[in-house]
Amino acid sequence: MFGKRGRVFKERSIQDYLETQTWYKPKANFTNAVLTRIERDNLDLIRLTEAVKHSNVQPGDLRLWQTAEIPDDKLYVNSPSDWRVMIAEVEAVHGKRFDDEPWLQKYFEERYWYKANANYNPAILNEFERKNLEKLNAKRNEDRKVAIAVGDMDKFQNVLLTEDLLKGLTMNDLRLIRNEFWARRGRKFVTPGFSAIFEWQDWYKPLKDQSKVKFNPTEEQNVKLIEREEAKLREKISTEPITNEMVDGLFVEDLRVLRNEIYAKHGRVFKDPNLQKYFAAQAWYQPNPEFKDDMLTETESKNLAIIKEVEEYSISKFSEVEG
Repeated sequence: MFGKRGRVFKERSIQDYLETQTWYKPKANFTNAVLTRIERDNLDLIRLTEAVKHSNVQPGDLRLWQTAEIPDDKLYVNSPSDWRVMIAEVEAVHGKRFDDEPWLQKYFEERYWYKANANYNPAILNEFERKNLEKLNAKRNEDRKVAIAVGDMDKFQNVLLTEDLLKGLTMNDLRLIRNEFWARRGRKFVTPGFSAIFEWQDWYKPLKDQSKVKFNPTEEQNVKLIEREEAKLREKISTEPITNEMVDGLFVEDLRVLRNEIYAKHGRVFKDPNLQKYFAAQAWYQPNPEFKDDMLTETESKNLAIIKEVEEYSISKFSEVEG
């Protein structure tokens, strides 16, 4: 059906097949906009029938599961990108934009069924979609071999976390579960980058009176433990090699501070007054006007490059990520 309209496919086997057909006329400027309503309806019928026949849920299948909960035995191991696509697809069905992840936005723009909705709000998700989101997130985290993940902190509002439970979590994971404790107490996040993380959850109810947002003693201890684990990971950045995954998902502002912290450990004096003020407030910071870049270790230099790379593709926490 796409071939009749001249679409050129990246999948070599499909493209090879089409090129054997005498009627196939490739069009480099093909877009889904040329499809008629009848063609779209037929594609829906074919695609959803295909989804029913899949032994496990795959990218492109989530429209089938808008009105039913995905069975556990249909969630098999997928690649990290497949997990990301499927989790995003639950909301993409309703037009959510993913401008903070250009590759993901481009992926959905290439789907014939996708229609971006600038006014998308997670409140539109029904009970099944919310449950499926939770299942997909949980299964992805299970494959990562972590004990807990975002969404689990209701279990630790009156139970203490342990260091073992936090093993394997990235800086972003730790930041998110720390903020989840606040979210479960009704904190209204000022920056959209944080509010978007929790607003689709049924349990998230920001309190009108923010002075009532308070922790019990157990929650206070858990948040302090998470902060200590975050500090340990930050310390490793100056002493051990890191990976993109360790810092992936952090806001660009956080990454900038993290990157400059490597310099600050050597006493660099910053021209940016905000950075200088921030590091001057740290107990470990000792200004060294004689600092030079060649004082950095090989590990620190490599870690700087990794953080910079992730920083270039990260979204600001002040961006309206919902689009």
